[in-house]
Amino acid sequence: MNIVFIIIGALVVVFLGMIVYSYYKMKNTPDVKNSEQIKILTPKNIGFQMKQGTILIDYWAAWCAPCKMMAPVLNEIAEEQNGRLTVGKVNVEQYQQLASKYKIKNLPTLVLFQKGKEVHRIIGFKNKRTLMKEIEPFLN
Repeated sequence: MNIVFIIIGALVVVFLGMIVYSYYKMKNTPDVKNSEQIKILTPKNIGFQMKQGTILIDYWAAWCAPCKMMAPVLNEIAEEQNGRLTVGKVNVEQYQQLASKYKIKNLPTLVLFQKGKEVHRIIGFKNKRTLMKEIEPFLN
């Protein structure tokens, strides 16, 4: 019976170690520089950008590890879909009023707008293939 408790205790320690390691790794995920195709949105320019056609807006924060993981995916999409889709980013720490206005409750939240109207909302990290599958029906 004692050996069972020892094995269970060892498994718990290993599991907790994996959780701590994963948290440390995600928290220290390096920032990825934005593609030149990504528009940095503010209260002053968001209305103009939204009226220009189809735009995917990423609501993010610097402390959000899944947001950091989305950055390279959004960079690729911005480069590949240039002309069909604009990709924009709103830092919710800087522009809390925009997060409030568009009812952003989770990060990352991606909102797809067409001519100023929300047509689709995606919450959480998505890989490129999954993200494109969700937004492709809205692209011309």
